[in-house]
Amino acid sequence: MFSLKPPRPTFRSYLLPPPQAEDAFDSEPKIKKLEPVLLPGEIVVNEVSFVRKCIATDTSQYDLWGKLICSNFKISFVTDDPMPLQKFRYRNLLLGEHDVPLTCIEQIVTVNDHKRKQKVLGPNQKLKFNPTELIIYCKDFRIVRFRFDESGPESAKKVCLAIAHYSQPTDLQLLFAFEYVGKKYHNSANTLNGIPTGGGGGAGGGSSQKTPLFETYSDWDREVKRTGASGWRVCSINEGYMISTCLPEYFVVPSSLADQDLKTFSHSFVGRRMPLWCWSHSNGSALVRTALIKDLLQQRKIDQRICNAITKSHPQRSDVYKSDLDKTLPSIQDIQAAFVKLKQLCVNEPFGETEERWLSSLEGTRWLEYVRAFLKHSAELVYTLESRRVSVVLQEEEGRDLSCVVASLVQVMLDPHFRTIPGFQSLVQKEWVMSGYQFLDRCNHLKRSEKESPLFLLFLDATWQLLEQHPAAFEFSETYLAVLGDSTRISLFGTFLFNSPHQRVKQSTEFAISKNIQLGDEKGLKFPSVWDWSLQFTAKDRTLFHNPLYVGRRTPCARSSAVKAFRRTKNQPGGRCSQPEILEIGTSAQ
Repeated sequence: MFSLKPPRPTFRSYLLPPPQAEDAFDSEPKIKKLEPVLLPGEIVVNEVSFVRKCIATDTSQYDLWGKLICSNFKISFVTDDPMPLQKFRYRNLLLGEHDVPLTCIEQIVTVNDHKRKQKVLGPNQKLKFNPTELIIYCKDFRIVRFRFDESGPESAKKVCLAIAHYSQPTDLQLLFAFEYVGKKYHNSANTLNGIPTGGGGGAGGGSSQKTPLFETYSDWDREVKRTGASGWRVCSINEGYMISTCLPEYFVVPSSLADQDLKTFSHSFVGRRMPLWCWSHSNGSALVRTALIKDLLQQRKIDQRICNAITKSHPQRSDVYKSDLDKTLPSIQDIQAAFVKLKQLCVNEPFGETEERWLSSLEGTRWLEYVRAFLKHSAELVYTLESRRVSVVLQEEEGRDLSCVVASLVQVMLDPHFRTIPGFQSLVQKEWVMSGYQFLDRCNHLKRSEKESPLFLLFLDATWQLLEQHPAAFEFSETYLAVLGDSTRISLFGTFLFNSPHQRVKQSTEFAISKNIQLGDEKGLKFPSVWDWSLQFTAKDRTLFHNPLYVGRRTPCARSSAVKAFRRTKNQPGGRCSQPEILEIGTSAQ
């Protein structure tokens, strides 16, 4: 993944304050007494004192002395010397200034300067030399360096091995969220399974509006009514995950399709993932996503029945347009390869040596090309739904990767509700979490790199492109998108921890039984939701989630790549816009 060469100087800092003349031995009493802030269920597994954290790569005079600690949740560097220049930034309440969640660690490299040896540490590997330096490459492009010049050699080796072991778990239940929930289960009468009651949590920025989790029939029913989808109904045939383990218990289907027909058809789809309704336009056109039909003998018959049912759900009995995403868009392997190249460009290459060819090197990664491809295809489908008034069916082999991105972008472009903070959160919950996006595999929480692919990050990047082009149309800021992306690498939130709702219920139920936790009528343990932003940020910091340029329900009325005018849309009860406006884009990602 990364070059094993230690990071080379990329810039010389002229902004850091003058260094203090103090070494490790001057601060020995203070360092030994330093302790990390621990969460419920978090335990320290190893630590080493007199560690030097390298701050600037061109000099050691700004380095910090402190204690390096490995817990079952994070690595912490605790120092008595805060960095004053960081005070202007928002602060995560779960993580200290120098903390790195274990699930954010990409690669661990140990170095011995004297023997000129270095080694990439795996989970159960031995270290035959005493490290003088530890380099941690993070999934968020950070490089964190620690020196053990004044530490005990055996202590340094033990903490390196502990970090390697705990950052590369082999079982889902070893992730910290399980210990956290288990510890908090009986803490308070005002909690459910130890987690504060209130469902999806606030929308951020001080809002009390809750984010629908789409775990219940009523959440889906409200969304159907909000969009005015009169030809569609909420289906409950998957209660208890009796039909498919990668679908939600409740989903929306054409009203003309009977439950028995759906049960019969389900066997013919890959993963038994039947067509899922995503959204309906006020003109009657609908957005639907589905897996491919694997039964070739029944393919034509079932496809015709499904298309006829979608046509009947349209007031004008309009035809159905099918978009084969596997043939139109880059594969998840292509996207992962582009991201690896992007990461290598940003992490390994000194900026001074790449400045002249930076743009060409960036283009060579193909990351922006792929972002542009998703935006362009989504804009074409927006035209089909809005102007042609035709329902769109997104087809993909499993129906849980590329279709998540496209379905979400189309709705962001068409519906102003999804450009608000609570609306965007409900979109992620509906199209990603409950529709079976494989966060566990795609985020590589268990270090299964062959399944890794940053599709959710690509979606956030594409949304940022829209935000940059239409800043007045979005309630949320780029800070909000950044912290949402960062939250996928914190192993505390059930939102981004599992491959499907069924996996969450199954794994948490097994864990509860093993820990003698009584669930009662609950379907598995209730993990913290990422949408409860008060767990991570103060009310003051959450104000940074809001875009100061946002103009409410005014949305761009665009028929080409240029925004021609703004006009205010009228809202019906329940937040439904009577005439949703297109938020269209230029096709080049900047």
